Amino acid sequence: LPLCFPEKLWKILESDQFQSIWWSEGGKCVAINKDLFEVEVLGRGVCQRVFNTQHIRSVIRQLNLYGFTKVQRDFQRSASLPEFLSEETAASAHSQILYYYNPSFNRAHPWLLGTCRRR
Repeated sequence: LPLCFPEKLWKILESDQFQSIWWSEGGKCVAINKDLFEVEVLGRGVCQRVFNTQHIRSVIRQLNLYGFTKVQRDFQRSASLPEFLSEETAASAHSQILYYYNPSFNRAHPWLLGTCRRR
């Protein structure tokens, strides 16, 4: 039987093959390095493809359909210009990382995976 989207997502998160997607927030959120994910996961050949798409928009659409919500990261900014500029650079690199949360998708509670249903 083919795996549904949450099962595929879980499988690649638990795999050590991919550097572009990982558990964050102690296993409660999915973190995706957007640019690297497009190359590493979505850029694979037809025979090795994990998802039936080559577009990050389609993966994000699936996340939304399965009840994942995007988590925003807020950064405190420094008052001094040099610190502010270095934080801006870090925040820019950090903006390539997308965070998604679903209460039924938790590394510590794999049995909840069965409750991840498409809306």
